[in-house]
Amino acid sequence: MTSRDGYNWTPATGLTAGVPSIGVIHPPTNISSSEVLYDVIVVGAGYCGLTAARNAAAEGLKVLLLEGRDRIGGRSWSSNIDGYPFEMGGTWVHWGQSNTWREMTRYQMTSEVERSFDFSYGVNHYELNMGEKGYTMSHEKEDELLISALNKFTNIDGVYGRNTIPLPYSPFHTAAARDLDNLSAQDRINSITPSLSPQERAALESFVLLCSGATLATMSFHEFLHWWAMCGYTYAGCIDMLISWKFKRGQSSFAIRFFTEALATKRLSYAFNTPVAHIHDTGASVEVTTRAGVCYRAARLISTLPLNVLGDVSFDPPLSPGKRAAIATGHVNQCVKVHAEISNKHLRSWTGVAYPHNELMYAIGDGTTPAGNTHVVCFGGDNKHIDPEVDVEATKRAVSNMFAQQKETPQIERLVFHNWSKDEFAKGAWFFPPPGLVSSHLGDLRERHGNVLFANSDWALGWRSFIDGAIEEGTRVAYEVKTELAERERVRSSL
Repeated sequence: MTSRDGYNWTPATGLTAGVPSIGVIHPPTNISSSEVLYDVIVVGAGYCGLTAARNAAAEGLKVLLLEGRDRIGGRSWSSNIDGYPFEMGGTWVHWGQSNTWREMTRYQMTSEVERSFDFSYGVNHYELNMGEKGYTMSHEKEDELLISALNKFTNIDGVYGRNTIPLPYSPFHTAAARDLDNLSAQDRINSITPSLSPQERAALESFVLLCSGATLATMSFHEFLHWWAMCGYTYAGCIDMLISWKFKRGQSSFAIRFFTEALATKRLSYAFNTPVAHIHDTGASVEVTTRAGVCYRAARLISTLPLNVLGDVSFDPPLSPGKRAAIATGHVNQCVKVHAEISNKHLRSWTGVAYPHNELMYAIGDGTTPAGNTHVVCFGGDNKHIDPEVDVEATKRAVSNMFAQQKETPQIERLVFHNWSKDEFAKGAWFFPPPGLVSSHLGDLRERHGNVLFANSDWALGWRSFIDGAIEEGTRVAYEVKTELAERERVRSSL
């Protein structure tokens, strides 16, 4: 099946909209009537919504899953082009992300992963292209450069953040951590600039921007430290947990397991291509009206809408002032992620940075396609934003600029991407907050609203913005709904 999401470009076909994915659900609905009273309606079929729907259905609840897209996965899904998966959003997994690994164990998928990096053959080096100057170095020297720069960046307490964020799942356990959320990454870099070499600064800034997909001035320094703490307070931990291991058959091969298990309970109804317009909590139940004007009812509702689109749905009664303030602020990640199939097998062991002059700033050799070409995944931030589908030639130039130190510019055989900034159900990539958002509104975002519960990786406690955080949140709210409805039934039966 082909999703309407995503783009594929080749010299032969030009740019085409929509890419194939095993995450596309057909038929798009199994609902025969809108007159059913459900136990819970789940809005959104990303990992959070899939987890909540599966857990609720497995616990015996009658569940309705509504999704605006034609597919599952939300901001984490994979295409399947000529038998090769290109990850359009969230990609990497690790046993240090305990919720994710628990589910991989559940579905017997712990051996279905492979490394992104392969330094066993080819050019086997790192390129740091700073515009007028460029450097080529071994991966060992790359690591030394980034370790030095990141240690200076994170060493706010003499122990690289360990005292400031000692309990990452309680990010504001210390007053010092809360104070840091008012600083931007630019503020922190300004304070350590005298200690940074030009190469360290370029490597550091591009790495930090890779995490945020924003600008140094608009991203929270504390949120980066939270990622750092979750990775064990080391650069090696960041590389291992954030960008090393991925599914051999793509993220959609994982997400479909959640959906299939929920469907097997015979208690899951679903409707894809069904955006929600209005949510009304009557006190006795929750009524959901779709954009098409169809109304569904349930005892509880779980909204898994991301922060940047939560304001597109109207709520009655209105949401709390704190939640509305968080929605008005939004998160800042407008990352551009472009996959390029390159006709040079030796670039499999290549990594590179082109910063600050290029629209794409960070890239790695991420696989070998069936044609024997190198798959390179490239990232750009909001500092030099591009819309790849608007100007493919500019996108090709940005990809080619990543290889400025190569003797010959590699030939681009294919581009694959999804424009998350223009995606109406995302309005940005993975969550990354501006200064002050999390310390001011994390509690507001997690707070329920009568019979409506809110769950999303955007406000997870641990791996916030990651697949693991989505599963964490889906597990939390499904348990809360199950417990409440079980207690309600116990009270009723005792009367």
